[in-house]
Amino acid sequence: MRLGSTVSVALSGLVGTVINVEAHIASGLPAFAISGLPDAACAQSPNRVRAAAIVAGHPIRNDRITVNLSPSSIPKRGSSFDLPIACAILAAQGVISSRRTARVAHLGELGLDGTIRPVLGVLPSVLAAARDGIGHVVVPRANAGEALLVDGVRVHSFDTLHSLIETYARLDPEDFPDVDPAGVEPVATREHGDLADVVGQDTARMALEIAAAGGHHLLLVGPPGAGKTMLAERLVTLLPRLSREEALGVMSVRSVLGEVSSDAALDVTPPFEAPHHSASMAAIIGGGGGASIRPGAVSRADRGVLFLDEAPEFKKDVLQSLRQPLESGQVVVARARESVTFPARFQLVLAANPCPCGMGFGKGLDCRCQPRELRTYLARLGGPLMDRVDLQIQVAPVSLAHLNGEPGESSADVAVRVDQARAQQQQRWADLGVGLNSWVPGRVLRRGRFALPRNQLVDLHKALDRGWLTLRGFDRCLRLSWTLCDLRGGTVPTREDIGVALGLRGQGQVAA
Repeated sequence: MRLGSTVSVALSGLVGTVINVEAHIASGLPAFAISGLPDAACAQSPNRVRAAAIVAGHPIRNDRITVNLSPSSIPKRGSSFDLPIACAILAAQGVISSRRTARVAHLGELGLDGTIRPVLGVLPSVLAAARDGIGHVVVPRANAGEALLVDGVRVHSFDTLHSLIETYARLDPEDFPDVDPAGVEPVATREHGDLADVVGQDTARMALEIAAAGGHHLLLVGPPGAGKTMLAERLVTLLPRLSREEALGVMSVRSVLGEVSSDAALDVTPPFEAPHHSASMAAIIGGGGGASIRPGAVSRADRGVLFLDEAPEFKKDVLQSLRQPLESGQVVVARARESVTFPARFQLVLAANPCPCGMGFGKGLDCRCQPRELRTYLARLGGPLMDRVDLQIQVAPVSLAHLNGEPGESSADVAVRVDQARAQQQQRWADLGVGLNSWVPGRVLRRGRFALPRNQLVDLHKALDRGWLTLRGFDRCLRLSWTLCDLRGGTVPTREDIGVALGLRGQGQVAA
């Protein structure tokens, strides 16, 4: 009886679990079995491992081979287990030392020619290995860049199984050559234009600043060509750069989707996602058929902006599925065998024309829509979704006076005020463990030391009593008023702040 072992990582969403890969070789009829809930790709590893081992010069013996992936109750997906299975079997055969492989995490697919090929989800896998105290990981050369972003673990990469076997024969993992980080940029940023490019639109520009300062959701309603898309894209330029932890979380989502290049750099610019209105539920929320559950646009936009242009054209069920992520900051994709949780703390920006033809603004003399179409078009967004959108702004067409006027403030100038307002919020809500006004529970704003005097809440009470606001809308107006207060440098919202918050919420603008 011969035993060999090493470790790898199994992913469920973005959560990695360290897996013990054990190989047992015994005499008997030739067989190669893998236990531990492998999916179809993992169960096909024996064919790839045998071919790669032959090319590497160390063929797998025709004995009874059993590979166990422990814990057996966790599903194992993908071809990333090829390399650890090969190493565990070769350790059992005595080709390499089992002592050397025991605490080294291996990730990689094996080609039939013995090459080690890239796999998905290396970044969250290496993060999980580092949290478990594993000090060495072996990854494909194309995945080395993202693996190097993780602190506390040494990264080694090899092009072929043969070169890995030769290195194990000569060296302990402590003496393995490390990947040279010289070609990996530590930080990268992306450009999204400048707010100064926007002509006119003073109210919409103010709404962008408020949204960026407090993390509020935004609806822009206006005719084609008014600048709604340009405004939405500029929101990213007002948001603070991501922290290292936040950037790693955003990049982990892209790693699972296979969107991280070989020369990976830690992108600190908040993500901006703009899916087409024909996108399916799985594309927006996440999901997929069979055992493959993938994150959707809401997770790709985590810590950034999700922009839905032509929002009324999206399917109704897709729009309404956004309600739960907007409240909780995460999305749970439930299947019969398991539930996978993905992050979804994004800012939602919706853009819509005033009517199907787009000309129903002002007096609407050029509008060709029927009255019924006018009533139902914006109503497609649905009342429950719109109740979660704090800022609902009308965007007017640009006039000649605006075109010839002075340019507005740049993104850099506005971002300074946004940073100051956010710093004030972080200091105020530090005891609650939240950083933005939009994340504060409503009960905190209605009771206790942050509750406003009743004489300042007269307008809100009137709107709630007359049915213009729901209790959720009441709380969201309070959060918006705190953001307005922070932007003007105040300490407590005034009745004027609450009145402005009610106006920016656009009561009566959207039929819902």
